Amino acid sequence: MTSSLTSTLPGTLTPVPVREITLAFTGASGALYGWRLLQCLLSQNVKVHLLISSAARVVFATEHNLKLNGNPQSCQQQLVEMLQCSPDLLAVYGKDDWFSPVASGSAAPKTMVVCPCSTGTVAAIAYGMSDNLIERAADVVIKEQGQLILVPRETPLSALHLENLLKLAKLGVTIMPAAPGFYHQPQSIEDLIDFMVARILDHLQLPQNIMPRWGYAPAPTHSTSQD
Repeated sequence: MTSSLTSTLPGTLTPVPVREITLAFTGASGALYGWRLLQCLLSQNVKVHLLISSAARVVFATEHNLKLNGNPQSCQQQLVEMLQCSPDLLAVYGKDDWFSPVASGSAAPKTMVVCPCSTGTVAAIAYGMSDNLIERAADVVIKEQGQLILVPRETPLSALHLENLLKLAKLGVTIMPAAPGFYHQPQSIEDLIDFMVARILDHLQLPQNIMPRWGYAPAPTHSTSQD
C-alpha cells in the first residue's frame, strides 16, 4: 500500500478562493479521508479553515507517520509546503483560538465538514459543549442554519452513539459514516477513500471526477495477471 499523503495537487492554484469551508480533523481512525478531502478542496481553489484536534495529530502519526506541527502557524507552513498550495487558501487554527473567524456566526463559513469525526466529537456537538474550537465551530454552523457534515468512523455503534447521531440528524446535520461502497470495483485503499470523498464533494455541491457516478459510467476494468 502506498500513502497519498505526499501527493501533489493537480492544476495551478490561484490565491482567490471561490468558496470558504471549515474542515476539522478529529481523533477517529481514517485520517486519510480528511487528508484527501483537503487536497480536493484546495485543488478547486476553496479556502479551507482547518482545525486539527490533539487526538487527530496522534492518528496521523500512527497511521501515516506524519507528525503535524502543534503550532498553528508552523502547521500551516508545513501543510502549504507538503500540498504545494497557495498560503492564501489555507488557515490553521489552534483549539483555543476563540478570535478566529470560525468561532463567530458573523464571520464563520456557512459550511463545515468534520472528517473523520470521533464519537466523542459527535457527543460534544450534539450537546453544544463548545469546549474547543472544533465544537464551537460546529455549534456556530448549526445555530446559523448552515451545512454541517460529519463523517464518523466507529464500529460497532452503541445505542449512545446512535442517539447522538439521530439528535444531530434531526437538527439537519448530514451524517455520512465512512462506509465506502464496492460497486466501482476498488483496487486500492485510495479507491475506497475516493469513494467517500466524492460523496462528500457531491453534498458540498462541488464538482468531482475522482469517482464515476452510479449509472453514468461503467465500473472501471482492471487487468489481472496469471500465475
